[in-house]
Amino acid sequence: KEEEEKEEKEEEKEEKKKKEKKKKEKKKKEKKKKEKKKKEKKKKEKKKKEKKKEKKKKEKKKKEKKKKEKKKKEKKKKEKKKKEKKKKEKKKKEKKKKKEKKKEKKKKKKKKKKKKKK
Repeated sequence: KEEEEKEEKEEEKEEKKKKEKKKKEKKKKEKKKKEKKKKEKKKKEKKKKEKKKEKKKKEKKKKEKKKKEKKKKEKKKKEKKKKEKKKKEKKKKEKKKKKEKKKEKKKKKKKKKKKKKK
């Protein structure tokens, strides 16, 4: 009888040990799973951040391009204005010159007439 009881106790002990082992294993697995999840999350976050950064960079580039374009346009406009002004000035001068010439001619004619009268 005693022998039997001893055996039973042994068996119980074994059972307990097995259960403990299983529990430990489960815990370990859970931990691993959690770690994996954490890592995945981190990875995702990183990716997201990178994407955001990229977007920002692109936006900046776009803005810069726009700014440059605007500057270019402004420059062109200014150049055009300058040219126009120059042209106008030239025309004005030409007109003045022509007038002067005409006046000169008239003067000469008058002189000639006077001479003739004499």
